[in-house]
This record gives sequence, structure tokens and C-alpha cells, in this order.
Amino acid sequence: MHTEDKPLLAVDFCGMNFASPIVLLSGCVGFGEEYTRVQGFSNREVGAVCLKGTTLEPRLGNAPHRVYETPQGMLNAIGLQNPGARYVVDKILPTLDFGETRFIANISGSTVEEYAEVARIFDDSPIDAIEINISCPNVKAGGVAFGNDPAMSAKVVEVVRKATNKPLITKLSPNQTDIAGNARGCIEAGTDAFAVINTLMGMAIDIESRTPILGNNQGGLSGPAIKPVALLRTHQVYQVCRDHGIPIIGQGGITTAEDALEFIIAGATAVGIGTALFYDPLVCGKINAGIAAYLKRHGLSEVAQLTGTLSLNTSAPRNNCCGVK
Repeated sequence: MHTEDKPLLAVDFCGMNFASPIVLLSGCVGFGEEYTRVQGFSNREVGAVCLKGTTLEPRLGNAPHRVYETPQGMLNAIGLQNPGARYVVDKILPTLDFGETRFIANISGSTVEEYAEVARIFDDSPIDAIEINISCPNVKAGGVAFGNDPAMSAKVVEVVRKATNKPLITKLSPNQTDIAGNARGCIEAGTDAFAVINTLMGMAIDIESRTPILGNNQGGLSGPAIKPVALLRTHQVYQVCRDHGIPIIGQGGITTAEDALEFIIAGATAVGIGTALFYDPLVCGKINAGIAAYLKRHGLSEVAQLTGTLSLNTSAPRNNCCGVK
């Protein structure tokens, strides 16, 4: 069984030791410091914290409304409100306790050049790794999201790879035709890991005014409603990653230990918790306990033994897109 120097829940992620497979997702815990004020929560419960999405220059974000609750989920259109990369590195990072957990920067940009510059700023900082948010629109390409175009996704990874030696995690969008093909291109461009998935695009409408509820008209859908999509995308990306030793943070609708275990079995090395924190700030301890109990019950000594152990139904048709014919 596990030993004191190899705790049951510890995972290796791109050479970083995570105390548990749980990663707090970008945008859900600010820049990390505000979440530590929740009574009963400890950063030692999580393997890593992804900081709020950061751009080169400060951003005020979108007009309200920015958040709207949906059945089994939440729409958000914050608009990357943040104080800018230089402020984060100079003023916020020094306030974080890097002895408690790992901290991951989440970077965004409107051009390839901006991604590279933000990466260079974080490269000269104590941040443990960099997550690339490629769901942003490319202003030089008429607003097409980087993450929905495999060539643009790979280009962003390529320039960021040249700008930093820190581990790179590419956050993949589900709003694309071939997520596995996109992942393959990002691996060739130099990514070290993936976060799968980002939010799905959605909308909510006020029927009385006949206008969108969100000030940005549309937003990202998260929460339990997207879990089946996220699970499938995680497994599809795992098929590409497993032969390259590329780890995955599986995320999208995880609220229980059972949810987390599904993602690990589908191919995730770690799991991201986001929307669940809004209604249960202490959910991480419960998920850790559930994962540990499962491992002990099945005679497993570490989480890594469970990653990618999904056994598919070999009799299932390969090209049945609907699953009902």
C-alpha cells in the first residue's frame, strides 16, 4: 500500500507533485488568496490552484449581467476582468503561499504576440506552470477563437513554448469539430499537458424584453449539465495523449467523488473543480475522501493506477453518431 513519502492521493503532473488530484479551476477562485478565507478550507486539500485568466493589459470585463444560473449549470460571461500580468506578478504572487499548493497562471490574449508577452512575464516569476486559454478571439483573424482552429491553436502553443520553460497546459475548447486532432497539433507544438474541457457556449433569454440576459449576449456554460460532453472529450483526448505521456486535467461538471473517478477512469491524471465551489465551498475534502475510499476498496495504492482504465464495449458500432439507430 501507500507509504508516508507517497501519499495515497498524490499525483505527478508534468513533474510537479500534487498533494491530491484536485485542481481549482481558473475564474472560480479569483487569484487564490480570496478562497483561503473560507472557514474550514485549506490549500493543502488541493493539488493546484489555477489563477484567474490574465491578459497583458488590465481589463474591466463585460457589462452585466455576467452570471446566470441554468438548470444543472451556470452561464458566465465575465470578460476576463483582471489587473494585467505585470500587476499579478509584482503584487499578487508575493502574497500567495507556494509552500501549501501549486499555483498555475492562466493566460489569454487577442493576438499570438500578446500570448507570448504574457508568458514571458510569468516565466520570470515563481508560478509553477502556465495554462493557455485558447478560447479567446483572434482580433487579427476577424474574431475567430484560437481554440476552434487547429492551426491557430498550435501556433499559440508554439510561441508560448518559446517564451517560457515552465510546464504548459493547453485548455481545450469543446466548441470544435475535432478535439483529438487539435490536441495532436498542440502536442507537436510543445504543450506538456491539457485541460479538458473549457465551457460550452450558451445563451439565456428574457422572454418579456426579448433580449439576452447576459450583457455579452452569450456565455460559457459550466456545471453538471456539461459533464457527459466533458467525459467524452476527455477520453477522446486521452487516446492521443497516452502514447506521449501527456497528462490531462479532466473537468466539466464534477461535483462528487464519483464524478471525479469517472474522469480519472476516462483518462484524466487530475480533475478540475469549478462551479461546484459556488454552492459547496468545502466540496474538495469530500471528493478527496471519496477517491481515497475507492482506491482502498479496490486495492489500489495510487490514483495513477486508475487513470485511463476505461474498458470500452467492443461490440458498440464505431460510427453511430446518434447512438439510437
